[in-house]
Amino acid sequence: MVTTLSHLVMDNASDVTMFTLSGFNGIINYRFTLFALTLVCYCVIVQVNVTLILTIIMDKSLHEPMYIFLCNLCINSLYGTAGFYPKFLIDILSTSHVISYAGCLVQSLVVNSSACAVFSFLALMAYDRYVAICQPLVYHSVMNPQRICLLVFVAWILPVGQLLITIMLTSTLRLCGSQISRIYCVNYVIRRLECTPSITTVFSPAFTITFYFCHFLYVIYSYFYIMKTCLTRKEERMKFMQTCLPHLSSLIIAMICLLFDLLHMRFDSGQLSEGARNFMAIQFLLFPPLINPLIYGIKLTPIRNRIQSFLCMKSL
Repeated sequence: MVTTLSHLVMDNASDVTMFTLSGFNGIINYRFTLFALTLVCYCVIVQVNVTLILTIIMDKSLHEPMYIFLCNLCINSLYGTAGFYPKFLIDILSTSHVISYAGCLVQSLVVNSSACAVFSFLALMAYDRYVAICQPLVYHSVMNPQRICLLVFVAWILPVGQLLITIMLTSTLRLCGSQISRIYCVNYVIRRLECTPSITTVFSPAFTITFYFCHFLYVIYSYFYIMKTCLTRKEERMKFMQTCLPHLSSLIIAMICLLFDLLHMRFDSGQLSEGARNFMAIQFLLFPPLINPLIYGIKLTPIRNRIQSFLCMKSL
């Protein structure tokens, strides 16, 4: 009897082809309002990020390491939000909130790798500021075009490659459920549906979190020495206020949003309302992509001046 039941469970596990996203259950009464707000937010996210990207690409005076890394940070925001918002907008108006197995894995790959890439580019931006302020005499030899291309390539390939391997391992698991208690797919939640929890279910996310937490520590370490340097030189103090504060703001926003989502996923006891859980899940895909371009566009003088001159020419 036990053997027969075991075989039945395993057979059912191999037949999982669709997932149900149960996080949409509580939005039926206000789905049109939510759709309108989400569409406006996504359009604003696309507009502010594309504006910053085009400004940096079109202005040759902005073809410097800091702005190149910033451009890739904005591209990453478009990449990550494209993996969430189109599907989310469709699901808001739909009566059936399902996603295919392959679609769930792809969405998990895009969203998770985008979240990791944020810390990769923030670490590169911190490294760039560290060399520029603490070692200005060797800045141009250290941050040469070849090294910049290599750093950008590594910043993309590491999170995407790492998450691709993780998703491939996840695709080999036997699952004993098809209900995901979120409004989008993430790798950790898929792995929680595994019939027999394995060591990789714990080790894989733990390694990823530790690896990118080291990025966070590196950024803090870099800015500690930058601030020490800036305290002794007035001109460097101004450079810190103009270029480093936006980076620190981006880091703090990203870390807080990701931390809330991780704590929600791992320690949610069911006491929070569904609306609160959905908000915690979506904030990483809302606040950093929306706020970061605004921070840099307002705070960084060359970008702000270039955007203002473009708007003035357009109004004539």
